[in-house]
Amino acid sequence: MLASLPPVLYSRDQTRALDAALIAGGIAGLELMQRAAAAAWSAVQQRWSRQRRMTVLCGAGNNAGDGYLLACLAQAAGWQVSIFTLSAPERLQGDAALAWRQARDAGIEITPWQADNELAGVLVDAMLGTGLQGAVRAGYVAAIEAINRAGGPVLALDIPSGLDADCGVPWGAVVQAAMTVTFISVKPGLLTGQGPDCCGELLFAPLVDALPDSVPATLEHLLSERWQDCLAPRARSAHKGRFGHLVLVGGGPGMGGAIMLTAETALQSGAGKVSVATAPEHVAPLLARHPEVMVHGLADAAELGALVQQADALVVGPGLGRSAWAQQCLAVCLAADTPRVFDADALNLLALMPKPPALGELSVVTPHPTEAARLLGCATADISQDRLRAVLHLVELLGCHAVLKGAGSLVASPASAGLLPALCSAGNPGMAVGGMGDVLSGLLGALLAQRVPAAQAARYAVLVHAQAGDHLAQKVGEVGLMASEMAPVIRGVLNQRGVV
Repeated sequence: MLASLPPVLYSRDQTRALDAALIAGGIAGLELMQRAAAAAWSAVQQRWSRQRRMTVLCGAGNNAGDGYLLACLAQAAGWQVSIFTLSAPERLQGDAALAWRQARDAGIEITPWQADNELAGVLVDAMLGTGLQGAVRAGYVAAIEAINRAGGPVLALDIPSGLDADCGVPWGAVVQAAMTVTFISVKPGLLTGQGPDCCGELLFAPLVDALPDSVPATLEHLLSERWQDCLAPRARSAHKGRFGHLVLVGGGPGMGGAIMLTAETALQSGAGKVSVATAPEHVAPLLARHPEVMVHGLADAAELGALVQQADALVVGPGLGRSAWAQQCLAVCLAADTPRVFDADALNLLALMPKPPALGELSVVTPHPTEAARLLGCATADISQDRLRAVLHLVELLGCHAVLKGAGSLVASPASAGLLPALCSAGNPGMAVGGMGDVLSGLLGALLAQRVPAAQAARYAVLVHAQAGDHLAQKVGEVGLMASEMAPVIRGVLNQRGVV
């Protein structure tokens, strides 16, 4: 009835197509609605077994039908149930109308919503569903705000009302649920942007054993089972050359910390050899902290070319700055034909160019939303409004693989890779601190140096980075989590797969 989150995600429109295909294949719409209600009731019993009251707020579509049938199950179990309607039930059509009649015939109290209604027990949001594509209307705004003020446990059916199912952004007021049970598919907006903050605990009820092949998925959901074989087990006869020479370029004057984090992570992510090209002032601190690293102090960026030619992979950008020296370093790296990661100030320098160059399919860019906005010539808010569109636009603009960092990080690749865009739901807000991006770059660079193809390396790096953050948060807590604590945990995650 309830299942683990699936390996693929479907948009609002694709979920609607799945629903239609299932009905066309012989499963009655009311049957799907009954299965949804049963799954939600199971979740209620598991989470709130001591409750004996339920208040259901129903809107005007099939989401309301799920709510009416859930109310029937709760009443049959002896709960005291009230239903408040935000749309006249007589106007319901199809399966939702049948569900309303079942609740009415069961003798459940059904009354129009008013601001002074008592909201008691488990509060069930069955108002707007996934179809919302515009601002929440005033009547629903009042109900949403009342639910959020009530203080009781809140269950959202399919999606919290007011949340965009595709983008994870609120259409004005949005329900803050303690738990969301989503049906048939998991929608991207539940896992990215503000979706995780609104959903609370997310449960998945597939309702059927298998989905129709006729409807393509929107996104891959990054899961360990798919990517854990990116790195092959190491042969006993292996030598450091088998695991690649990674060259890191960054650490402009006064900004040595970022490249240190990148170097430490690269070492603990399995790169055979790590070199750092940095401002001369950082040579001694880097050697003192990491004697395994070969550090090159660059007074003149022209000296970088010979080192870059030795590299199996490059990372350019952490702490690089935007000086003439930084621009010269970037120019040398842009001329290289080796796998490359462009991060941080490398992205900011690319954004300053009248037309950023095509980076090619060996390269990966790893912007946070503001860096992405600079590259795309828009506001950061525009990136947050549609994160999937933004990461796809980056791929199109730069001709490379792109990671858009943030809650529900996204990875996209050129069409030639033959991979869906991917979303990572792992990770936690403790990772929202300085240096985390530098850590990700070191991990990703190490995978590239070990000859993992860029498309796979980008996805695996994002997943391992997020999982390591979760392991660390479970151990020490989210508050005060530091990027400098991540590298040994990343090493542990990689070694759990038996590959480093």
